[in-house]
Amino acid sequence: MAAEKQPLVQVQNLSKYFKLSKTDTLKAVDNVSFDINEGETVGLVGESGCGKSTTGRCLVKLYEPTNGKVIYDGKDIFDVKSKVEKMDFHKNIQMIFQNPYSSLNPRMTVKDIVGEGIRLHEKIGEKELDERIEGLLKDVGLNRDHMSRFSHEFSGGQRQRIGIARALSVTPKFIVCDEPISALDVSIQAQVLNMLKRLQRERGLTYLFIAHDLSVVKYISDKIVVMYLGMVMEQADAEDLYKNPCHPYTKALLSAIPEADPDIVRNKERIKLKGEIPSPVNPKECCRFVERCSYAKPICSEQIPELKTIDTNHKIACHLF
Repeated sequence: MAAEKQPLVQVQNLSKYFKLSKTDTLKAVDNVSFDINEGETVGLVGESGCGKSTTGRCLVKLYEPTNGKVIYDGKDIFDVKSKVEKMDFHKNIQMIFQNPYSSLNPRMTVKDIVGEGIRLHEKIGEKELDERIEGLLKDVGLNRDHMSRFSHEFSGGQRQRIGIARALSVTPKFIVCDEPISALDVSIQAQVLNMLKRLQRERGLTYLFIAHDLSVVKYISDKIVVMYLGMVMEQADAEDLYKNPCHPYTKALLSAIPEADPDIVRNKERIKLKGEIPSPVNPKECCRFVERCSYAKPICSEQIPELKTIDTNHKIACHLF
């Protein structure tokens, strides 16, 4: 019997703490675990400040984690030491940043921005480089004339396309998409999402798609991981999560999705969370959601719930289960 194929990316008990003072520690990411199989998209969702982007930055080694491991293709990415291995890692894992205005160097032309990675990883002639860049720009909906322009000459949607072309330039296998459409107009968002799905099919890409809009995440994701205040609350296949949300926080998030059908709106129960999100600085050793949960029990204030499996591919961190 053939051995089961390992996930391309394995996040194991990942934590990232920021020391603010001798007594204060901000726990941005706390004991997070999930897997990403080759060729699939995992959506990472939650409110602003829940640790989504910090998790993504750890996966591309922009942050060194406090604890835990990130295994890519069977290797712990933080054990990579040699220059050759580091170059290979950065070639295979890329990131699309949230803000298309601050993520592009205003002093560089589009050719320099997109071609920088190619020059770094390959010995390539100028003519071949131009052809490669032209092909990449065509793939993201731009053309050869854009190569000589600077980023300030483009709209937000065009800038994000340049950022996507830059990520694709070194033919990566895995891309962290850090809220790539949140700064764009709604009409442009759909274009970029469809483009990302097309590129995934054509190039066999694997995505971690970070967002706070659950309707967008449902459209693009195979699996969804729900975070709250640095911890995973629930994870499941996308269809299962939307049909059968279990965690009180997930139910509240799904109830807040706008509906266009007035009949659905009339019959839909909106779950309103009370109170404010607690501070991630020196959090108590208890369920992070306890102060806003209407189902909380005494144990919820005394103990952190374990992430346990309740069904096939469906996990939840809640004392109610």
